[in-house]
Amino acid sequence: MPTDRADRRRVTIVPGGPILVEGPVRLVLADGTAVDSDRFAVAICACRRSQKYPFCDTSHRRKVRES
Repeated sequence: MPTDRADRRRVTIVPGGPILVEGPVRLVLADGTAVDSDRFAVAICACRRSQKYPFCDTSHRRKVRES
């Protein structure tokens, strides 16, 4: 079923970072759990390091310091 262009969401993949989705969105996880966000933009974790998974908390930015 075709959707109206006005209904489409913009999805931006950030190299080395999150997947940005125009909101509001409903995410359905692998176990069937649904997570809703009413925000105008949502950052989805792509690295699975986030403490707030499936949402990004910028954990992908952490680097181990070399001494």
